[in-house]
Amino acid sequence: MKRRLYILPFLALWLIAGVHCSKALAQAHRVNQDGSNAALYDDGDTYIVSENGSYVDGAGNRTTWGRDTTKYGSEKNIPIGQFQWILEPRLGTVVDAENNDTVVHDFYKWNATDGYTGEYNYLANIGSPRLSRLYFNRDNTSDEFLFLQPFSFFRGSLQDFRFTNTKSPITNLAYHTCGNRQTGEDRVRGYFATNINKLAGLGFKLDYNYGVGYYYAQPNSMFGGTIYGYYRGERYNIHAYVGVNHMKMGENGGIEDDRYIEDPLSFGKKYDSKDIPTMLDQTWNRNHEQHYYLTHRYNLGFSRILEVPDSLKPVPPSEANLLSELPDSLQTVLREDTVARRVVVDSLLQVWRDAQIVPKEFVPVTSIIHTFEVSNLKHEYLSRGTTKNYYTNSYYGDGNMMRDESRGLSVRNTFGIALREGFNKWAQMGITLFGTHKLRTYKLMDLNGGMTNYTENDLSVGGELARMQGSRFHYNVSAEVWLVGKHVGDLNVDGKTDLTLRLGRRDTLLADLHVGFMHRKPSFFFRHYHSQVAWWDNNDLNREVRLKVEGTLRLKKFGTRLHVGFENVSNYTYFGMQNTLLDASKTESLLPTDYSHAVSVMQTGSVQVLGITLAQDLKWKVIHWDNLVSFQTSTNQDALPLPKLNIYTNLYLVFRIAKVLHVQLGGDMRFFTSYYGPDYSPAIQQFAVQDTRHPRTKIGGYPIVGAYLNLHLKHCRMYVSVRHVNSGSGHSFLVPHYPINPLTVNMGLSWNFFN
Repeated sequence: MKRRLYILPFLALWLIAGVHCSKALAQAHRVNQDGSNAALYDDGDTYIVSENGSYVDGAGNRTTWGRDTTKYGSEKNIPIGQFQWILEPRLGTVVDAENNDTVVHDFYKWNATDGYTGEYNYLANIGSPRLSRLYFNRDNTSDEFLFLQPFSFFRGSLQDFRFTNTKSPITNLAYHTCGNRQTGEDRVRGYFATNINKLAGLGFKLDYNYGVGYYYAQPNSMFGGTIYGYYRGERYNIHAYVGVNHMKMGENGGIEDDRYIEDPLSFGKKYDSKDIPTMLDQTWNRNHEQHYYLTHRYNLGFSRILEVPDSLKPVPPSEANLLSELPDSLQTVLREDTVARRVVVDSLLQVWRDAQIVPKEFVPVTSIIHTFEVSNLKHEYLSRGTTKNYYTNSYYGDGNMMRDESRGLSVRNTFGIALREGFNKWAQMGITLFGTHKLRTYKLMDLNGGMTNYTENDLSVGGELARMQGSRFHYNVSAEVWLVGKHVGDLNVDGKTDLTLRLGRRDTLLADLHVGFMHRKPSFFFRHYHSQVAWWDNNDLNREVRLKVEGTLRLKKFGTRLHVGFENVSNYTYFGMQNTLLDASKTESLLPTDYSHAVSVMQTGSVQVLGITLAQDLKWKVIHWDNLVSFQTSTNQDALPLPKLNIYTNLYLVFRIAKVLHVQLGGDMRFFTSYYGPDYSPAIQQFAVQDTRHPRTKIGGYPIVGAYLNLHLKHCRMYVSVRHVNSGSGHSFLVPHYPINPLTVNMGLSWNFFN
């Protein structure tokens, strides 16, 4: 009950929002960027206003805030329009971005922890750690705090945050819920953005997530907040960002026997999900993160006169208009003296010309860049009355009262100088040189209950070549090498290019190519970690060498997307379970209760991964059918297990009621082939491959079916969805011994209002 009362203030805000939203908005329609008509909800298009002037946002982004063109008495029109961008963290480079927070199509998926196409394995409860089954969707580049990586569903990060420029203050409030007080999930989210002037703005985002969990001892409680500000002038630019995340997660270690799900009658009765025995009780992981970011640059350049077409140039006033401003007595004299009149007219015409503002533009030539970034993490593992023999090792302390703590602090300064692209016809690309100093400090537990300090300093230099202007062809090539510190000798080279080709009048082909090479030392928590039940100091780990090539082809109108990726990893570093059989007579047992649990860091010689994903969206009148099929293979399934096939299909109808209510009604299905999916270790809050020395558990080969109703009325989005419709049969697990939630009814509401 207390949890439900917490959200009442937010519901009050929605009622207030309803008063604002009662004003009628002008009807908006969507067009492709090339100007042709688009199908309703066709992803990648833009909104424009169809009445009283059109608006397409400055970055070509989709906009759903609407435009109020209705007058109420003497009330003035409220200008509505916004565009968004994200930042490349190292140098603060601005990259135009879609506003995903206002997408109408498939809104019911927005709060799904398993992702838009169900590609993530996770522990059933909302916001719990997750890992993508699609290898090329994983982030393998981060060397920051390891404990944060599995929380990509909830955790706000700078790489994904969207800065907003808006013509009037905008607010988005959202609420998602399912279940009851004993099992339910709630999420409340608010986003606000406003401009100080045309060049500067600020805003914030708040996000609260609470899930009791459908299985015993698995509650999650998470709060995240972000505040930002920016100024984008001609000469000086600055972006500031502060993000805070507090994430607390209950750990139950999975259920004691998979037969509670697969064959409940073997126990004489069918168990409710809350009654199924679990491995752990009164065990929690906590993560407290703060992230501070500031990037600014000063542009050196020149101003040049803009060439204006004759049709847009101001027309000089006529002789009569010039003389009409003079006193009547002087006009009488000038009517009789033609010579004097001509002299006065020429003089007045020159005054008019001098008063005209010559249109100019500032052309940046060189930018001086500085980026400052601080990340701080506190990780805690708490357990009371840990199940006997659950953990193999106990390095210190009382196993019934565990309280492990790890801390990390990272401070990074980057200085760069950039020769800007496009300041003259010969400057077809931009050139940037930069240097980075990074200080990292860590604190880990020691055997005496205190903490051991670790400090690492790194100095790296790099450069970047980029061509981002133009509409058809772009590229970006960067390289960074570490010269001093723990990571001396590391190298990172990355290249991206994209090409746009018009295929007659019928379609547009978009092609992307990405090539990456990394030679790097494994991150700190692979090399060092100390806790009561997991302990390692791996000073002899070899450097990982990764070579990745991937490309994407997309037909914009036809709805076809093809992605092909290949990666070779030498000295692949990963977590693996190291369990111990408690009873030597049970060598074929799959029960987690028959083993004590441990986890360690492993390396293997070489792994190659090939992945091919084909997506095709079909439509006929109101019928839509979206499909995604992924094939992938790993040359070492013991170290890097991947399912051969992932399938997502979504069949639905799209139509309108009374011309104003947009309806999306349908059902979807997620499926992947059986494989030895990664296990989960509560001790380190990470996924780890199953122990190959003992019998392993397969997951997959089980369809997950859902149905939904998605509604959009002006600037309000709503949905009702039923997930796991086919609950009650089959091996319904996404992680070994962590069953999927039973059938749930989910509801959500998102409301945009302004000023």
